[in-house]
Amino acid sequence: MYIGLLTVCLGNKPLEEKAQWASENGFKSLEVACWPKANDRDYSSSDIDVENFSQKQADEINSYLKKLGLTISSLAYYDNNLDRDLSKRAFVNGHLKKCIDAAEMLGVAMVGTFIGRNIDKSIQDNFDEFETVFGDIVAYAEKKDVKIIIENCPMVGWQVQGLPGTISFAPDLWHEMFRRIPSKNFGLNLDPSHLIFQFMDYISVIPEFKDRIFHVHAKEVKIFNDRLKRYGVFNRQLFTGARHEYGYWKPCMPGLGDADWSLFIKTLRDNGYDGVISIEHEDPEYEGTDEKVKTGLLIAKKHLEKFV
Repeated sequence: MYIGLLTVCLGNKPLEEKAQWASENGFKSLEVACWPKANDRDYSSSDIDVENFSQKQADEINSYLKKLGLTISSLAYYDNNLDRDLSKRAFVNGHLKKCIDAAEMLGVAMVGTFIGRNIDKSIQDNFDEFETVFGDIVAYAEKKDVKIIIENCPMVGWQVQGLPGTISFAPDLWHEMFRRIPSKNFGLNLDPSHLIFQFMDYISVIPEFKDRIFHVHAKEVKIFNDRLKRYGVFNRQLFTGARHEYGYWKPCMPGLGDADWSLFIKTLRDNGYDGVISIEHEDPEYEGTDEKVKTGLLIAKKHLEKFV
């Protein structure tokens, strides 16, 4: 196993600059953000313009990454592939295919995304739409020898406050995903933090889904039991609108929360995983300036490398 990072947290500076810093600080891979250039999502960036990407650009990127001793673990574009607005859905699906095209040109094995949700329908009914949309996407990726990986974030409140914005956040839903689309090119970008704040077992899912864990995110959460007693499992409902208002949990850097990384990484290793542990930085305590972001990344790396 080896430690990488998702490039989103380093802002909109050039990819080569991000790569230079990662190399100088001992990271081995980048999970490269590929959101559209025109994009207002939080925690997103456009480090590769996949809409206008060429083989020449791919070769240039691979050349300088090789000199820096870095690889690309995956391309990242996490958006709502089942949007109820069919024009928005078509755009997201099309951009995801451009990411797959870019991965093929770069020789990158994986592209990460969300399933998303048509918020007008139940989760159960969304699976029919999922089967059509992702049947096409995964088949497209298979032809390019690229794997599609799904991060298991519930995205609560993405479209409607209090409701999950995706249909892929729990093990029983993963079973349905893989029953509907059994392709071996379709798997998980496993993020333990999303299981922890839902009070799920983030260790037992590893042997259960060992053949579907293609990529791993290193993100952690801190549970505040006093707030849990106040807000309950449906979490905080009233907000003032200030940034970083949290309920009973908040994201934090690995090593500063409630995850047992020693056991998590050992269980991954015991079940045959030998890929990236990619740090996804969403800790509000280490945001706001480049130096804070980099400090957070190095805190996470220092903790994780004890076990990797």
